[in-house]
Amino acid sequence: MSSTSTTQHKAQANLAGPVGLALVTISDTRTPETDVNRHYLQARIEEMGHHVVAYELTPDDPARVTAVINQLVQTEARVILCNGGTGIAPRDTTFDALDRLLEKRLPGFGELFRMLSWSEVGAAAMLSRATAGVYRQRVIISTPGSPNAVKLAWEKLIAPELAHLAWEVVR
Repeated sequence: MSSTSTTQHKAQANLAGPVGLALVTISDTRTPETDVNRHYLQARIEEMGHHVVAYELTPDDPARVTAVINQLVQTEARVILCNGGTGIAPRDTTFDALDRLLEKRLPGFGELFRMLSWSEVGAAAMLSRATAGVYRQRVIISTPGSPNAVKLAWEKLIAPELAHLAWEVVR
């Protein structure tokens, strides 16, 4: 159930035009050719009439992730979608790097993502550190790197609110 102001905000956001997005895959094993998440997201973004303005593939290293994000906030991307490095293994440091950057956190994103993941992976959903927030007037969303997780986050959480998210941080 949407409130009147939410409905109005979404209507205004949809009038704002296409959203520029940056895609970041955090992986030590994928290449641009084998990055199924990039290919999936790019197709869905373009189907919605938005556009990908940048793509980065980086290892899960806090300094590199931070450098990539700082580079991308200089572009026309209003939303930065990261995938990978959100688990609890020693090598999973994406959440930690992003958490240090975020100026405003959207805890509901991670909470909803884990709730939706429950039906697919059960209690293992609690191992995800999916997160979202705002940094330098850009929305940053970070999901696990599994294709199922990226698809779930896109279809259930990101796509329905994409224009609204992008509009809110710059209005």
